[in-house]
Amino acid sequence: MRGLAVLDAVAEGHHGLAAIGERIQCTRSTTHRLVSALVHAGYLRQSGQGYQLGLKLATLGTRAREQMPLVTLARPVIETLARNCGDSVHLGVREGDDVVYLDKIRGSRGLEMRSRPGLRLPLALTGVGRALMLDLDEAQWQRLHALACDRHRHQSEAPVAGLSPLEPPAWPEYRARLLDYQKTGVVLDLEDNERGIRCVAAPVRDEQGMIVAAISIASATPWMSDARLAELGPSVRDAAAQLSQRIARPERYPDSAFSSSAGAFHD
Repeated sequence: MRGLAVLDAVAEGHHGLAAIGERIQCTRSTTHRLVSALVHAGYLRQSGQGYQLGLKLATLGTRAREQMPLVTLARPVIETLARNCGDSVHLGVREGDDVVYLDKIRGSRGLEMRSRPGLRLPLALTGVGRALMLDLDEAQWQRLHALACDRHRHQSEAPVAGLSPLEPPAWPEYRARLLDYQKTGVVLDLEDNERGIRCVAAPVRDEQGMIVAAISIASATPWMSDARLAELGPSVRDAAAQLSQRIARPERYPDSAFSSSAGAFHD
């Protein structure tokens, strides 16, 4: 458990031996012994910036995603969506108060954004995260919004010359937007999470109608006018519905290479 705590500490940004030891509440000698063992095993590596996650974890992360039924079922759907729209497509799930990106298909425009498989972000600040929130009550919306705003204040991006700091929507506007999104089943991110990036997202549901994932299309603002966001809404909603069908009856989709029963998805 202490070794896992070291990995969590490094993943959170604690790269020095003292910082890691303080985070896991271990003595310097114990921390050094744990870190050395993890470096030797390939789970950590040492660089000029301190300790970083090792390549072995990257390999395991890739294999973990490949072995997840949801990723396997979703891949044909999001590949088709990305090919048709030319933009980046994401698949995300909720984990606690965060959205975790499980998969990403890069768009054909050559645009790079910070999203990547394995990235965690506050639910309330991203399009894919808000899609995961649609069935929650307003009290939970407000709690997640407040939490995201607090984290944003402590992890705000560097100021851009000539531009005001990126600020999340205030609660009254945020609430109104979520109520609208509930009606349409389509969620928008209007540069709320990353400057210059807009996205449109929709929730994915299981056979009981519970939201279990979300799909989003994202691109730079010049390619995401209000008119195009409206145009893409039905496409992302249809893709989410297709994945919902795959989750309910995975045995019908041999292209997913996943033939277990639907119950296995929940395991």
